[in-house]
Amino acid sequence: MIQHLDLVNVGPAPSMNLEFGKRLNLFTGDNGLGKSFLLDIAWWSLTRKWPAEINNKLTAGKKAVPAGSGEATIRFSLGNGTASEAYESMYSRKEQAWLGRPGRPANSALVLYAMSDGSFAIWDPARNYWQTRNGVDVQDRRPAYVFHPGEVWDGLLAADGTWLCNGLVRDWAGWLKEKGAPFEYLKEVLEALSPSKQETLTPGQLTRISLDDVRDMPTISMPYQQDVAVIHASAGMRRVMALAYFLVWAWQEHRQASKQLQEPETNRVIFLIDEIESHLHPRWQRTIVPALMTVMNRLATEAEIQLLTATHSPLIMASVEPFFDNEKDAWFDLDFAGGQVSLKHREFQKHGEAGSWLTSEAFDLKSGRSLAYESLIEDASALLQEEAPDLENIKKVNSALVQALSPKDEFLFNWRYICRRKGWLE
Repeated sequence: MIQHLDLVNVGPAPSMNLEFGKRLNLFTGDNGLGKSFLLDIAWWSLTRKWPAEINNKLTAGKKAVPAGSGEATIRFSLGNGTASEAYESMYSRKEQAWLGRPGRPANSALVLYAMSDGSFAIWDPARNYWQTRNGVDVQDRRPAYVFHPGEVWDGLLAADGTWLCNGLVRDWAGWLKEKGAPFEYLKEVLEALSPSKQETLTPGQLTRISLDDVRDMPTISMPYQQDVAVIHASAGMRRVMALAYFLVWAWQEHRQASKQLQEPETNRVIFLIDEIESHLHPRWQRTIVPALMTVMNRLATEAEIQLLTATHSPLIMASVEPFFDNEKDAWFDLDFAGGQVSLKHREFQKHGEAGSWLTSEAFDLKSGRSLAYESLIEDASALLQEEAPDLENIKKVNSALVQALSPKDEFLFNWRYICRRKGWLE
């Protein structure tokens, strides 16, 4: 598992230092402060390849470069439960590459990376590796499997025209016809990742979507008694179906490869997910992280699981409260202050509800209200501080507050109580 990451002169801050939790790691912060960047760096540390280096169709996952003119370094450490191995890489401007110790990545975990744009990357210790001959890296097999969004659904082709992965559409259809273990796993994972028992993602019958598309198309049985082709499902459903598919595909392929090599299966799985709440309804956001942790443990029953995810969602933060453990989980928050980006490993504290998370250090909002209502309440609060406010202003603000806020709103209740006690309102 990835244990430690130390960056100097690379990324939005002069330096960043992270001590990862063994199980769950959360990244919060405003847009542009480096959440996706840190996930890219974590992937590179585990695999030694940038996603876009392997698949140039990607718009995300590009190689990191120094932020300034000085020396740039990436240091990290990986652990296998009993031992830890440190690694250091320096950027060579002449070679336009990160240089370091040659050889196979020390990571022994199965790594999955779900990027925010729908791309996926997978590194399998049984199928992706390097060998070293005379001190030179020789890439005997693919360094990783990297899919741009279209390839997730339609499959991944090698340069020689052979299929590296059939893609979600063909594999799902094939698994359904075979009615073997992969399809049972897929059904189980889809059910676990569903937002509720009333809205379960249940595979329907195969269909055809046109006269010209001869593929057997998987469907999802909708609550309104229709089977909808997976490619016509909502963006949120497609996101979760892709997560489910790659969890099953990656684990099944790893098991097959380990069997052929007559080697033991890995006992470690690392899942990186950028914007885990992407396209998901709030009801789904409340369940996705606990569900993923459950699913990963269920697929790999004997494996250690490490999840790294970036989020903008207060519902995601609220959803992890029941099981977050500061001994094995970590929360990293990126802030912008004084003209600089800083990364803080924050102590996780419970806020009870999503609205309270909005005003926490994770999101730094003054309130969960609209900006217009927030400004109105600030004006009203300022009036309450005056010794003898203009009563016409009090009436105008009161009228605006009554129109804007719910009758049950706490501020409105307190405002009217104070104004009446001071005789400003009848």
